[in-house]
Amino acid sequence: MKRKIILSIVDDHPVVIEGLRTLLKGEPDIHITESFFRGNDFMAYLRKHPVHIVLLDIMLPDVNGIDLCKEIKKLSPDTVVLALSNQAERSMILEILQNGASGYLLKNVSAEELRHSLNEALRGEIAFSREVKEIIARPSKNELKKVPPLTKREKQILQLIAAGKTTAVMAGELNVSPLTVDTHRRNLLQKFGVKNVAELIMAAVQQRLL
Repeated sequence: MKRKIILSIVDDHPVVIEGLRTLLKGEPDIHITESFFRGNDFMAYLRKHPVHIVLLDIMLPDVNGIDLCKEIKKLSPDTVVLALSNQAERSMILEILQNGASGYLLKNVSAEELRHSLNEALRGEIAFSREVKEIIARPSKNELKKVPPLTKREKQILQLIAAGKTTAVMAGELNVSPLTVDTHRRNLLQKFGVKNVAELIMAAVQQRLL
């Protein structure tokens, strides 16, 4: 029997919460539990109840949603955080990804995009709505760096990183040692001139490599 996905919504606009509930009403595998207007109320709930995925607004009345994402992942590492916002700044998108979010959607997302993004995030992939992909694919001048050619193996590792695979899983799939995977990962960070996986994925999307 397939498990029910427990989903929470954290947003201070009742109309947004009702809209999301309506969009996901027909999803047999998703159980929408409590909804929250304040971040601290959600954290209190999360301490006592399991939540598989949370749709999290960036702008909340009591806390910054970007900081809250970090706290959610610290308290419950297995809870998938999907940012849902009207804010379209690339810096915010990057920052919440660095804090552990599994994707970023704008609030004008269609029902089909929302369902697809939820499934992507739950599979361990990074999920962006169409407009967010367009935003992060428009690099600023100082981001237009030429990326050195990648080896076939580096391209494979890059795809697996974007799919959210762990070093151990990648090593098993590619039939190489975890040390080899880590070496390729370090080489990718160096070639793209980035500090972490979130920045690597953003840079790869900008260069049309993902």
